[in-house]
Amino acid sequence: MCSFCSVKCCFIFFNLLFLASGVTLIVIGVQQHLTYSQMGSFAGSGLSKIAIVLIAVGATIVLISLLGHLGAFFDNYSMVACFICILIIIIILEILSGAVFYIFRSRTVLLKSAKSAIDYNSKARKVIHEYSPEKRHTIDRIQEKFRCCGADGPTDWSSSVGWENHDAVPDSCCVKKSQGCGQNKDKVHTKGCIAAIRIFLLKNLVWVGAVCIALGVAEVFGVVVGVCLCIILKRKNYENIS
Repeated sequence: MCSFCSVKCCFIFFNLLFLASGVTLIVIGVQQHLTYSQMGSFAGSGLSKIAIVLIAVGATIVLISLLGHLGAFFDNYSMVACFICILIIIIILEILSGAVFYIFRSRTVLLKSAKSAIDYNSKARKVIHEYSPEKRHTIDRIQEKFRCCGADGPTDWSSSVGWENHDAVPDSCCVKKSQGCGQNKDKVHTKGCIAAIRIFLLKNLVWVGAVCIALGVAEVFGVVVGVCLCIILKRKNYENIS
């Protein structure tokens, strides 16, 4: 009986951590979605899919965790067994998701080379060069958030057809933003947004990969504890029948 209580408490504790990680992933995914959507003006709309994956994984984890809690609360063998099977599937899917994140990261690294660099850099430079009214707010937000200026640097604004004052840069380029601060080019960020976004993506994708690894380790532990609980519950059911 003590062994059953210990395994059950351990299982519930794991599920609480599992539930907390799911909620955390949802919150992070929602926060990152806006950032990736804005970055789409520079690097393409595909980046926002990363945040959508995080939200989907988080929601799935929350639902599966609730199933595990119900199974443990009602001492239901079928629910716990179902929880374990789904958890194993999630671990497999996380391995595949890790491969997707690695591909995104590899593409980010390859932005420095050949066709990837041409496509990515050309898109960013085109956005700055046009500075169209419908994208100005997004461009300004990107420059403020990533503390960058232009595609390759502040000089991009001197040839932008959408930006009329070629002797200045947008105020969003300023180290300390204030009205008209873009007139003084000595007080603006010197790093271009292409480089700033590349660095952000590399760091962010590495961080996401680390989270997936940590979750994977926790989930393997959860499967082991869940299997132990299933064995005990099945044995208990047999004892009740006999």
